[in-house]
Amino acid sequence: MTKNPLICVAVCAGAFGVRGEIKVKSFTDEPKDCFAYGLLRGEAGNIFLSITAHRPVKNGFAVFADKVKTREQAQALSGTKLYVYRNDMPDPDEDEFYFEDLIGLEVKTADGKRMGKILAVHNHGAGDLLEISGTKDTPEFYHPFTKKAVPKVDIKARRVVIFIEDVDAFTESP
Repeated sequence: MTKNPLICVAVCAGAFGVRGEIKVKSFTDEPKDCFAYGLLRGEAGNIFLSITAHRPVKNGFAVFADKVKTREQAQALSGTKLYVYRNDMPDPDEDEFYFEDLIGLEVKTADGKRMGKILAVHNHGAGDLLEISGTKDTPEFYHPFTKKAVPKVDIKARRVVIFIEDVDAFTESP
């Protein structure tokens, strides 16, 4: 994990209206908080949007930004993810964490078998998945990120414990 990684807090969802407003969909628990953590940055960390005004609309916010003046400019931003630095976000409560905090944590099974490290956390619509690097004995794999499948997350110890229902799937040869 980098010292101050970027965390995706929102995405541009196209134009809203004809005056250059951008529709923004928030990924934060409290939707308006996506504007509270500092400047919205692009994937490379550069300042991407300087918000001058925002208002709630159905499924997001209509946003005015300094350099976006036309509907076409706003529409061209559709799909652009918006980030803030991790250090600009509040510290999570006890027993809470940001997905970014999981990257690099060691993964073990309930019986202590080392399974690799967390490479990423994905959500393709059906729930969260951990992408795990694997070891010399196990290939890279995806594991559901649910309470049952991941009964223990210990950020301080830098490890998670996973529960695998079909352990034989990792030990059998193809």
